Amino acid sequence: MKIPEVTNMDTLFPVILSVPPEKQQLNGREKVVFLSQYARIAAERSAEKTGFRLAEFPKNKKGTPLPVLGYHWSVSHKPEYVAGVVSRKQIGIDIEKIRPYSTGLEKKVADETEWALYPTDRSELLFRYWTAKEAVLKTMGIGLAGLSSCKIRKNNSKNHMTVQFQDHDYQIAHFAFDNHVAAIVTHDNTRIEWILDIPGETAP
Repeated sequence: MKIPEVTNMDTLFPVILSVPPEKQQLNGREKVVFLSQYARIAAERSAEKTGFRLAEFPKNKKGTPLPVLGYHWSVSHKPEYVAGVVSRKQIGIDIEKIRPYSTGLEKKVADETEWALYPTDRSELLFRYWTAKEAVLKTMGIGLAGLSSCKIRKNNSKNHMTVQFQDHDYQIAHFAFDNHVAAIVTHDNTRIEWILDIPGETAP
């Protein structure tokens, strides 16, 4: 099949959808299945913004997303929000809710050298670090077992940082909203247009 022409080659459109209140009340596998499918709707909308129709979401035996006609996709979901993105390059997206946590989680997410890069309140920073690293691992098709090998090398700004994994630097863009934070792997000369679908709200 012929790969369709892309109209926005230099722009990524990560889409974040709010989960309907009635669906947030689901439990167990029914909830997991719904969130997984809903995140794929977010990815479909991301694809549409690039001029591509993503009709399938293939994975390999390890559960790693496989490209479709040269397009890579990534999804993430939490009880209140789901996220999806499509790109011509390897891509990873992650979303987390900012919430109370134990000091043990700080040690799991980053070491003291990493924490020293941005001396501020760690309550939100932890989730920026966490989502940044997980976005990189998703890009590489590696699970959380690789978390300790991801290192924050530089905080470029509040919404941008550099993560090193396997001797390669990855640029991360963050987006904070409604007590959540999302992270996406970016590439040189790529613009990011976050699409936030919450009734009555839009992304800045």
